[in-house]
Formats: sequence, C-alpha cells, structure tokens
Amino acid sequence: MHTVAAVLVALLVAPAPVAAPPTYTTAEAGNPFVDGRYADPDVAIYNDRYWVFPTASRSYAEQTYLDAFSSADLVTWTRHPNVLTTANVSWAKEAVWAPAPIQRDGRYYLYFAANDIQNNAELGGIGVAVADRPEGPYVDAIGRPLIDRFVNGAQPIDQDVFIDDDGQAYIYYGGHGHANVARLNSDMTSLGTFADGSVYKEITPAGYVEGPQMLKRNGKYYLMWSEGGWTGPDYSVAYAMSDSPIGPFQRLDRILAQDATVARGAGHNSVLNIPGTGTWYTFYHRRPLGETDGNARYLAYDRMNFNADGTIQRVAMLVKDNFDDNNAIGWKTYGGSWTATGGQYRAQHSYGGKSLLTDNHANAVYDADVTVTSTGGDAGLVFRATSPAVGADSYRGYYAGISPAGQVVLGKANNNWTRLGAASLTVTPGTRYHLRVEAVGTSLKVFVNDMTNPRITVTDGTYAAGSSGVRVYNAAAAFDGFAITGR
Repeated sequence: MHTVAAVLVALLVAPAPVAAPPTYTTAEAGNPFVDGRYADPDVAIYNDRYWVFPTASRSYAEQTYLDAFSSADLVTWTRHPNVLTTANVSWAKEAVWAPAPIQRDGRYYLYFAANDIQNNAELGGIGVAVADRPEGPYVDAIGRPLIDRFVNGAQPIDQDVFIDDDGQAYIYYGGHGHANVARLNSDMTSLGTFADGSVYKEITPAGYVEGPQMLKRNGKYYLMWSEGGWTGPDYSVAYAMSDSPIGPFQRLDRILAQDATVARGAGHNSVLNIPGTGTWYTFYHRRPLGETDGNARYLAYDRMNFNADGTIQRVAMLVKDNFDDNNAIGWKTYGGSWTATGGQYRAQHSYGGKSLLTDNHANAVYDADVTVTSTGGDAGLVFRATSPAVGADSYRGYYAGISPAGQVVLGKANNNWTRLGAASLTVTPGTRYHLRVEAVGTSLKVFVNDMTNPRITVTDGTYAAGSSGVRVYNAAAAFDGFAITGR
C-alpha cells in the first residue's frame, strides 16, 4: 500500500501480514540505509516485506530508470534494479522522478514523473505503470501521461497516491510552488471528478514547494510537503492536518530540516506505519555534511512521533550504527583494513587505522561497544576530529580507548599524540566493553561499563567540534552499538 499511510487498506489488500520489527528510534544499522545516490523515497508494504521506491539521484539525462529496495526487517535491504525503465514507457525520455507505489486488486501500480516539462507544449508529466509483482518489471499502463499539463500552476511532478478507507483513490502532485489533488477511478489509470464536476482542486498550503505526501491517522488527514530548494541546505518538510482528504490544509509546522551536526537538505519524505502498532517512521533523503553536489542525496529514515492531540513532533536525525546489516555505508576509512561482518565493524591490526562518519558534533555523548581482539595496543572512539588522513595520529581531535595492557586512555592528536589522562582497567582480549565519552564544552569524561562513575575526567578546550568514529592503535578490534546523542 502506497506510503503505507492508509494502513487499514494495506491490510485489506495484502495477502499476508508483515512481521513487526522491534521499535527503532532511527535506522539502527545506520543512515544511509542503502548504498548509492537516491532521493524522493516512497514506501509500501507488499505481502511480507517493506519496500522503498526512490528516484535515482543523477543528472536528468541519466534518470532513465527506477530501482527499488525491499526488506523483511527494516535492517537488511535487497536492491531490485530497473523495476521501471524508459524502455517500457514510449513517451518518457529522462528525468524519471519520485515513484509512488500502490497495490489494488492484485496488481501493482507505480506512478512516476518524466521529462521535467516546463510548459503544456512539451511531452511529459505524470505516468502510471503496472506490474504483476512488486519488483516489476513495470510497463506503461496507458501509453501516454496520466497528467500532462500545468493545472492551477502546478508542474505535473512529485505525485503521491492514497486510497482512503472508503476505497476512493486520490492523487496529490505538483511542483513550481503549487499542489493539486484529483480523484483516481477504480481502474487506477484514469481520473474521476469531484461532486462539483471538477477534475483538479488546488490545495496549495503556505510555504509549499513540491513533494506532497498524504497519510491518514485516527480519522485525520495529514498533508506533508517539501519546502526550500532541493539542491540547498534549506530543503525541509512541513505538514498540515484536515478533516477531509481535499483540505483545506493550513500549515502547522516544519517537522524535518537540516541538522548542522548530522546532514543537510533533508526533505521529500514519505511515511511508514508498522501495521497493528503505533510505530511510525519517516523516510526521506538528505545530503551529507561537506557535500556540495546537488545530486549527492542519500536515503535515510528516522522515528516519527505524534503528540496526544495528533500533531507531529519534530523529527530528530539520530546517528547510530549497530552494523546488523553487515555494511558500513556512510563510513570513510583512513588506514587499516575494515570490514562489517557478523553484526560488527572489524578492524584488522594497524597503527592508527580509523573510520569516521561525516558528522560535526560538539557537545555530545559518544557510545560504542569495543572488543579488542589482539593482546596489545588499544581501540576506541574518535570525536571532534577534523583534517583526517592516513597515519597513526593524522587528524586533529580527541581519542579515548581501552587497552589489554590494563588501562583506559584519553588523548588528543595533531599529527602527534598528547596524553590527557589514563586510568587502570582490566581489559581482557575478546571481551566486549561499553565505552562512553561525554564531551560538553571543555569537560571530557570517559566511562567504561559503569556509566555512572567516569574513569577519566579532564578539562581541555583544544577542539570544539568535528567528526566521530572508531580507531585502533597497534591493535585489532571489533566495534558495535555505535551511537551519538547530542547535548
């Protein structure tokens, strides 16, 4: 069922229920949760799997296909390449965007935009393809665009399809700062009319730019949309609520936006409700810190929570990775040999090999489970790091580690090493230890297993913010349960 917003309908049309995974606070195995540049994700539950259908984030001329990803547990994802290609759509040439999946009467429909038309004289707009399986191949259902012209100023892109509890289907769409809604007939390939005889109704809320998404919860209709520029850091998601699927929709709040410590350009979202539960997630794309290419967009999801009055809380972009998906997407290594396997991130013996994320945290709590698998050296957490490079101390930042030599150590690097503190600690090779660093301003505290009493407490203000990650020195180690909590 598209966006899984109309969960009751999804349960009616799905022949088998999907297993409910544990309640996650974010993509616990790490964001991005799949590899590669993708954007505009829409989600579905088909049979016993969760599905994500995104745009391929490439140049317009290269956007001639759509991939999909499926998962049984929201952790391990399988890529299904080329579920739709322009070879199966005679009128689509490029700029294939924002797929919207939905199932009805045993068939799978995929709505898409193509050709990025700028006026009514150009060929393109919103099409609909159909398949007998979720993974396709999807083929053009009507041989022409379903919506091929500007109506009420809305560019025919960024479609979203929603089936209400009474079985009526709606299509929401629109770029260039305008949004429309239309009724879909039961064949899902033609447009119907409203009671007043109109085909389209404009529903543009304040601040709207593009990317509408509809969900229904407890009898209320929620319209979400993207604001800002898609290539910029200000891309974001806002929402409105209504008692009707056609509005009116009055903007309430921005619920997803850039976080200067995690990522920028967070937008064009969809929503997933785990059937039979109160657990909701929002899927979206975002741009890693430091990326300037507009197409450097990657898929992420985070928990979405509602207040008692039905309003939506602002979404926190959390940073976690438990490596249960056996990959290290989003991590960049600087020396050493690293592999994600067996639900851990493993480093072979090296003199200072490190792996970092692209975050930029200042005041934060850093956690990781650390297992030193060699008999010497040390392994642990890097934080507030800048200028990373290959080399034992080739970065500017802090490091806290544990050693089988019988100590926990805290220091700072700047192409050399300065010890800031150390404490005795029995560390047995092959045994897992929970390492935590609390860094608030100039206060640095290191905890091992006991999260109440720090092993090391020092004051140092050399480095204020930077990237986070893990490191080994003259050691081999395995890492798990990596997490950052902002303070």
